[in-house]
Amino acid sequence: MLARKYRVLSIVALAELLAMSLWFSASAVGPELAALWGLTDAETAWLTIAVQLEFVVGALASSLFTLSDTVPPRYLFAGSAVAGAGVTAAIAGLVTTGPLAIALRFLTGIALAGVYPPGMKILAGWFDRGVGFAIGVLVGALTIGSALPHLLRAVGGVGQPRLVLFGAAGLATVGGLLVLLVEPGPYQAPAAPFDPRALTRILRHRPTMLANGGYFGHMWELYAVWTWIPAFLVASMAASGAENAAEVAALLAFATIAIGGVGAVLAGQLADRYGRTTVTSASMIVSGVACFGAGFVFGRGLVVVVPFVLLWGFAIVADSAQFSAAVSEVAEESYVGTALTLQTAIGFLLTTVSIQLVPILVDLVGWQWAFAPLAIGPAVGTVSMYWLKQSPAAARLAGGHG
Repeated sequence: MLARKYRVLSIVALAELLAMSLWFSASAVGPELAALWGLTDAETAWLTIAVQLEFVVGALASSLFTLSDTVPPRYLFAGSAVAGAGVTAAIAGLVTTGPLAIALRFLTGIALAGVYPPGMKILAGWFDRGVGFAIGVLVGALTIGSALPHLLRAVGGVGQPRLVLFGAAGLATVGGLLVLLVEPGPYQAPAAPFDPRALTRILRHRPTMLANGGYFGHMWELYAVWTWIPAFLVASMAASGAENAAEVAALLAFATIAIGGVGAVLAGQLADRYGRTTVTSASMIVSGVACFGAGFVFGRGLVVVVPFVLLWGFAIVADSAQFSAAVSEVAEESYVGTALTLQTAIGFLLTTVSIQLVPILVDLVGWQWAFAPLAIGPAVGTVSMYWLKQSPAAARLAGGHG
């Protein structure tokens, strides 16, 4: 049994890693696509925002119709990953204008809404204990997968955006097929009937919404940083007079995002032992401080910038899985999939605001201080997790560790 569940964890994590390469596949090559198609800065930003927004639409629709609890999660995951890969391949091979690319990125976001939440539900069906570690591994895989397009670009994709897009599409297809090897776990709740009142019960359940509050604060910061850290690094390196800024920034952006995978796994182990509220609060405090710290390291040499962004990348996503693990522990068992999908939907809706906020701040205060207002999110999230720790529901978190 132990060997089987870790085999499932390995397969689902690898599938998630490969499928999530679609997320930043277009934004990683945004400068090249902007030059190729004559995009404005706003249109270039929409290559990412479109995914975020339609992920929200897809996730909300899934929540409303409880798809994550009525459709077997491995089939939902596989079909969604392959569909997203097909759309990304179409962008690479057929598109010649920005508006059509943005429209197809909307479809990519809808497809990805059927990948992440079902992955969490698959693992919840196999892990009755150690769920924080398991979902931490999944989020770690998601993190590294999100960074993969930057790696593809750094190792030969600079100036070849279609190559990066085709590469991401191929990886996602493999991920979608891999997850079909996974069978339902012994703790997976049976398919639940459609219940239009389930969503209302989730929204009224205070412990679930407190866990969500932590997640929402975390998401306000996360994707804005992931989206704009490459541009921040290019600007910082230009200010310091560094050479080969595009290649070095792409590689460092990959490292900044990917190291969060290590943070997610380690935080999962610590949260199962010391409590989800404690670990998430510590992580948000570090990343919130880093939002201000970015202003002080801007324009410094790589010897200062590199360790700073790696620490930031480690902390910024370390807590992510634990909000989902908390919801899986306190929400109504038959509709955990719906609760997780709703959580991600609202969280990603917030990211569409913070992603657009950053370039506005750049115009006002420059790249040096553009990330500072993002610290509001971790501050609110930390307060929410403190309240959850004080509630009776904390006894159900991490085996009683809170």
